[in-house]
Amino acid sequence: MDTVTIGGIEVSRFILGSNPFSGFSHQTVERNREMVHYYNCENIKKLLREAETLGINTVIGRGDHHMQRVLMEYWDQGGTLQWFGQTCPELGPPEKTLSLLHAAGSPASHIHGGYTDHLMENGELEKLKPTVEYARKLGMTIGCAGHIAETIRWVRDNLDVDYYMCSYYNPIPRKVSAEHQAGYEEMYLEEDRQAMLEVIRTLTKPVIHYKVLAAGRHDPREALPFVVDQMRPGDAVCVGIFAKDNPRMLAEDVDIFVEALAATTA
Repeated sequence: MDTVTIGGIEVSRFILGSNPFSGFSHQTVERNREMVHYYNCENIKKLLREAETLGINTVIGRGDHHMQRVLMEYWDQGGTLQWFGQTCPELGPPEKTLSLLHAAGSPASHIHGGYTDHLMENGELEKLKPTVEYARKLGMTIGCAGHIAETIRWVRDNLDVDYYMCSYYNPIPRKVSAEHQAGYEEMYLEEDRQAMLEVIRTLTKPVIHYKVLAAGRHDPREALPFVVDQMRPGDAVCVGIFAKDNPRMLAEDVDIFVEALAATTA
């Protein structure tokens, strides 16, 4: 597996996502419950260990207490994936999650995309500045996520971050709440994807591309080669996996990605 460097950290270009671990299907409430029931600690650790065998060295996961517990068990049992943590709006100010992530051994974190979009829609993005400064004081590699191109553009122009988490889609409005609200009819619009790709081309720091499969709505055989075509040399992609649907889902997605990547460098 090819790697890139993000904030001095070597990262596999295919990163394992974890939305399904926490029941964020971005489909239906029933699907959310199905994911939560399937992804007990053992099944999460099983997928993490499989990721290791495929050359993946990084998992992106929420900095909540659930993920802290699972990853502690995984590492105690010899697991080697590194954790790029994501702040959690439900825990309070992002500084609280950053403290938890730092204490739990996460070398890098990014500010939750729903939170940054919420600030953008309410004209409060200046609040991100002390959060980034706090992460620097902790000695963490710090990034910002966003689902809206305007959010990422503001971060580019106003903050010194190590990486960006750029969502291809903006599924739900975030003006009222930074947290994801289940039950919305989510939208995956091509114009949102194109707007984000235009911003990505202007960035000088690494980008982790995410929601590239539109939460399972796109065929990986088409979507992953498309992502490879958009990725710059220092970029990576993050993909969540629901192994209950297909026990070989992760291996198949990695194969598609690696083959597409090889084709661009042949």
